[in-house]
Formats: sequence, C-alpha cells, structure tokens
Amino acid sequence: MHLKKIGIACLSVGALFGSETAASRLKTSDEVLTEIMTAPDKGIPQELLEKAQCIVIVPGVKKGAFIVGGKYGRGFILCRASSGSGWSAPAGVTVAGGSFGFQIGGEETDAIMLVMNKRGAEKLLSSKFTLGADASVAAGPVGRTSQADTDAKMHAEILTYSRSRGVFAGVALDGATLRPDKDSNAELYRNKHTNTEIVMGNTTAPESASLLRASLTKYSAHKD
Repeated sequence: MHLKKIGIACLSVGALFGSETAASRLKTSDEVLTEIMTAPDKGIPQELLEKAQCIVIVPGVKKGAFIVGGKYGRGFILCRASSGSGWSAPAGVTVAGGSFGFQIGGEETDAIMLVMNKRGAEKLLSSKFTLGADASVAAGPVGRTSQADTDAKMHAEILTYSRSRGVFAGVALDGATLRPDKDSNAELYRNKHTNTEIVMGNTTAPESASLLRASLTKYSAHKD
C-alpha cells in the first residue's frame, strides 16, 4: 500500500510537469521576474536585488492532493558570477511543502527567494535544504519600503516572496524543502554537475538562460 501511494505521487508530479522542459521553465522564470520587477511600486525593492548573493525562481508551484507535502514546483537558482559581474548559469531546484500563498485562492503560485549572504547560499546549495530550519527566513518587503523596514529584513539570510492570481507579496515560506533538480541539470548541461559546481564554478550557461540572466543583470544593476 505504501509503495502504491508513492507511485501515485510520482505519477501526479509527472502529470503536472511532464510536458514542460527546462528551457521552457527558464523562459517562464524570466517572464515572472520581469512582470514582478516592472509592476509599479509592487516589485522587489531594487536595493535588495542589488545586494542578493543568489536568487531562486520557481514559476508555478502547484498544489495537488497526491503530491507529497501538498505542493510541488521546479525552478532554478542563480548566484553572482565568480568574476564579480553578471549572474551564473542556472542550476535546477525542486521545492515541496511549505506555505506559498495558496490561501488567497490560486491553484498555483510563483515563488522567489533572495539569498542575502554567502552563508545562506552555501546552505541552499546542499543536497537538502528546509526554509526556516536550515537558515533564517523572512517575508521580503515589497515596493518602496522604508529604510527601517528594509534594514529589519536584512537580518534574515533568505527573503521570500510569492505571487498568486496576480497578487505579489512577501510570504514566509517556512517548511518548504529544496533539493537539486538533477533531471533539469542533465537536460541543460548533458553532464552530472552538482548545483554548487554550476553556480559557483565556470559552467557555461545554456542559450535558453540568456534572457533570464540578462533580466537579472538589468534589475540588479546599481543605478547612478
């Protein structure tokens, strides 16, 4: 019986994501980031994105009765390039469980996580990482927030956001577990690179990641 339930869970996840490719998720991730950052007074504060060491974008986290933890999504993590300019190649991640804002009525939601320091990045790149347990997490401020509010949030290693049915807000995603998405990495790179090797090394980014990396560079650039 237990094995049967596991099989149902796997089939359900496959049904939800089977038709998607890593390249299509990269395109959707870029669209999510662009829509959020261009929303008047409702996006992620630019100064936070400027200071972030890494970003995780998971477009379309879905909920389903048979999925372990009730929610499941596939996305990517990118970190500051080792050269100091631009962003790394993307590494695949899966996310399960946690609270993603489904309470406002959506059947799926987009999630974004800003990793604010190297310690948080190192933890996030481990084989299994749980928000709130393995690093301090806080709901990220949105729009033109006061400096005091921003400073308070900066004590957290990871700032988290979600968007469901067009509503974007900082949401504490405590309890969500992230793992490397080996299938996406194999699809993009045709090898067995780990997430750490991809985002902290000199891995060449695939062409399908060019739009997302360009958008990240655009929205995280210091304004004169």
